[in-house]
Order: sequence, then C-alpha cells, then structure tokens
Amino acid sequence: MNPDRLLLSTLRGHKSERLPLWLMRQAGRYLPEYRELRMKKGGFLEMVYDSESAAEVTVQPIRRFGFDGSILFSDILVIPHALGQDLWFEEGEGPRLAPRLIERALEELQSAPERLQPIYATVMMVRAALPPETTLLGFAGAPWTVATYMLNGRGSKDQSEARRYAYAQPEAFTKVIDAIVALTITYLKGQIDAGVDAVQLFESWAGNLSPAQFERWVIAPNAAIVDAIRSYAPHVPIIGFPKGAGGKLRAFVDGVNPSAIGLDETVDPVWANAELPAHIPVQGNLDPLALIAGGPTLDAAVDRIIAAFRRRPHIFNLGHGILPDTPIGHVEQLVARVRAHKC
Repeated sequence: MNPDRLLLSTLRGHKSERLPLWLMRQAGRYLPEYRELRMKKGGFLEMVYDSESAAEVTVQPIRRFGFDGSILFSDILVIPHALGQDLWFEEGEGPRLAPRLIERALEELQSAPERLQPIYATVMMVRAALPPETTLLGFAGAPWTVATYMLNGRGSKDQSEARRYAYAQPEAFTKVIDAIVALTITYLKGQIDAGVDAVQLFESWAGNLSPAQFERWVIAPNAAIVDAIRSYAPHVPIIGFPKGAGGKLRAFVDGVNPSAIGLDETVDPVWANAELPAHIPVQGNLDPLALIAGGPTLDAAVDRIIAAFRRRPHIFNLGHGILPDTPIGHVEQLVARVRAHKC
C-alpha cells in the first residue's frame, strides 16, 4: 500500500489528522466535461463498455476536485447483463432488463461473462492514470438490489414485484440470488486483479424488507460475498452500503462484517456513532440536497456529521449519489469545508 493513500488507510481502521473525502456518483452528469464526452460517445451504457471513455470519466472528478477516492464509472446492472439478460436505458426513464425473471426462468438465460471484460480494462487504465495517493474503488450491486431489477425488468418505488416473488417462490428466488452472488464474487475478484484498492457493495433497496427477509436476502448474500472476497484478497477493504436499513444497520454490520459501513442521509450520525461498533469506519452521510442548497446550510450539515464521528475512523461522503443539478461551486465549498477540519 502507498502510505499516502489516506482513504485506504482509513478503511483499514486508522485515523489521520485529515478527513478523507469522496462522493458517490462523483463521476457523472453534474460535470460539464462528462456531458461533453457523453454527447460525443452516445448513451450511458455505450460509455460504460467503452473502456477508454469510462476511464476518462472516472478520472475527471479527481482532476477537478482532488478527491481521496476515485470510484469506477460503471453500473450495477452489468451483472444481470453478464448473466444473460438484455440491458438498455430508456432516455429519461432509466434501465430496462429483459426477459423479466418474473415471467421466465433463470435457466433460460444464456450467460455472457465476456461482457465484464471491458470493466476490467477500465480499472487498469484508471489505475495507471490516477495520482499515486488516490485510492481506487471498485463496486458491485448487492444481490437483493440486483435481483429486484432482474425480476421486474426495471426499478420501482417499493420493489413489490420482487418482494411478492421472494415470498411466493423462495426456491426460485434463491437460485437468482445465488447466481448473482457467484458472479459478483468473480466480478469483484476481477476488479481486484485489475488494480482496485477497495470495493463497495451497493444494497440500494435494503429499506423495504421485513427483519426476516432482510436477514435472508440482504445479510446472508452480502456476508457470502464479503467472506469470499476477504478470503481471496485479505488486504482489500469492503464497504457495505445498505441504503434504507435504518434500525437494522447494527444487524447488517454484525452479520456481514464489512470493513466499513456506508450510511444514507436518513441515518442520524449521533445515533449511528453510538449504535455501531467503535472499531468500524463509517462513511457518509451528507444529504445530497444539502449539497445543492450550499451556503450556511451546507456548512452546518458538514460540521454536524464530522462532529458526530470525530472519535472514530470516518470517510466523508454523501448519503447517496450526487444529483445532476448540483452546482460545481457547492462541491468546491464542500471540499474546502471538509479539508479545513482537523481530526
């Protein structure tokens, strides 16, 4: 490990005088350089699978803001695409997958793992382009979240189709989850081999499950991935991000045993600091709308989060992805405010 990689050191449980900072979705539509490149290259998915373009997008926010972490520009739905579903993006509406697994069996899909190869090439290009002090983060969607898209063929507000299916067809749903777990392990190993320093599991739809379903479809699959990656690469930290878990956060940490835990913006940082084990680094959890507000509102929100986590390893981040209409000047304000704090 490069001793100057502050974010990586923090993920391993060390505190420093300076607070590491990166933002979810920091490579994307709020940046004019991203919008310019996308106009030249075409759609979102085309950019994800164009390694040169994806690498350029990944590095853009590092050039502009000097974040301590650079997260791979990709998408969580490359896993169902590699499992054999068709994937495309409808303008203004988001991703689509076909066939929907509510209507067709998993066994009918023809797997296409070669679709992941451009992602590994992107990682290698980014690693070569980043400053040596910058931590490179890989990621994957966590199994429950990916499964909800595979079942329904698109995102939804409450994941009701997937939840109904999981109750009515638990054996069939287990096959879907198991397939996602197996390919996700392979995918993260490939990212690690290509050069990422740490990985994050995005469990974006963790908030709508009962405690028993949360244990079965969130905790157990995430734990299987964490165990496999830790066995393969003990030096690589793994961030768990169960968005919406709320009061089940401690159960997630205890059951999954991630290296660090990401907190969404609905979590009270004072509560989280008291509830979570003292040794585990936390990441988050500024409301993306506070970033859009800027000014004194942003400063106060930043200060409150930092104060709550001042006694533990803390990575400053948003509670979810940066929004497309975020002013560049407000991101600059955030960086300056975080940088001004001494741990």
